[in-house]
Amino acid sequence: HYNGSKSKVQKRCAHNSATKYLKNFKKITRLAMTNGWLKEDPFRTTKFHLDKVDMAFLSKEELDTLINTKMEMARLEQVKDVYLFCCFTGLAFIDVKNLSYDDLENKSGRLWIKKKRQKTKNWCNIPLLPPALQLMEKYESNPWCLKNERIFPVLSNQKMNAYLKEIATLCKIDKKLSTHTARHTFATTVTLSNQISIEVVSKMLGHSSINMTKKYARVVDDLIQKDMQKIYGTYDGVKIM
Repeated sequence: HYNGSKSKVQKRCAHNSATKYLKNFKKITRLAMTNGWLKEDPFRTTKFHLDKVDMAFLSKEELDTLINTKMEMARLEQVKDVYLFCCFTGLAFIDVKNLSYDDLENKSGRLWIKKKRQKTKNWCNIPLLPPALQLMEKYESNPWCLKNERIFPVLSNQKMNAYLKEIATLCKIDKKLSTHTARHTFATTVTLSNQISIEVVSKMLGHSSINMTKKYARVVDDLIQKDMQKIYGTYDGVKIM
């Protein structure tokens, strides 16, 4: 019986990652049983559960702080720009790393990103907001971008996350920034919090099911509840006649 401990220890997987791998493996064992290659289901007594994960993302105030904080070192400015572009487009790290002008489409005078996500092969359809366009223009003449036919000079994921830690410190943002938090920021602070429908957000993120997007909606509900707490006391003494 394999309970995922090897995956957690030897491969350094978190609980949810190990569980997802095991769920996929379970599908294979069921197929093996159907074809008579296995006599017993090795997972017959195993129940999987996923731990609840709090998704880190930037609030509007934190996003504004990041935008307005000047980076003195070129390497930090480059990483900040790529991160902000992901905040305004929802692109995952690998998708912004491979982004080229072939992935852009002009529709009614506005530029869109139309690209398949590398992870899921689902299409993303993203109208480019003004901040995203400004960031793209900044790197139009970048030698590395011209040579490699890419829109941004994106470093490795490891270096990105390391430099984002420095950037968070400089901006006094008390959160662990990673390439994932930019995507979460787009889903919550940039879109859902501004009354963009969950169906539209799901399409822009390239989700295969709207259920995948609903986790962000729950986060936005929590934000609304937190903000509403500020005015509950104001109306405690009101009596409707």
